[in-house]
Amino acid sequence: MITDAMSFGRAIRARRKELGYTQAFLAQFSGFSVSFISDLENGKSTAELGKSIYLANLLGLDCSLTPRGKA
Repeated sequence: MITDAMSFGRAIRARRKELGYTQAFLAQFSGFSVSFISDLENGKSTAELGKSIYLANLLGLDCSLTPRGKA
């Protein structure tokens, strides 16, 4: 479950590593900087939401919001 910027970043990092991608490769492929990807993976709370969701989707992760108690 994603509850904060840190857990979102950990999920992004885990998926990137699962796919065997380096931050440099992902940066080149996505057009984002390595520093943005690093900041995101390290839980920087000011990472741009739109870019963060785009990157998650690019890695094959779906983002959704559900009311608590409803799975």
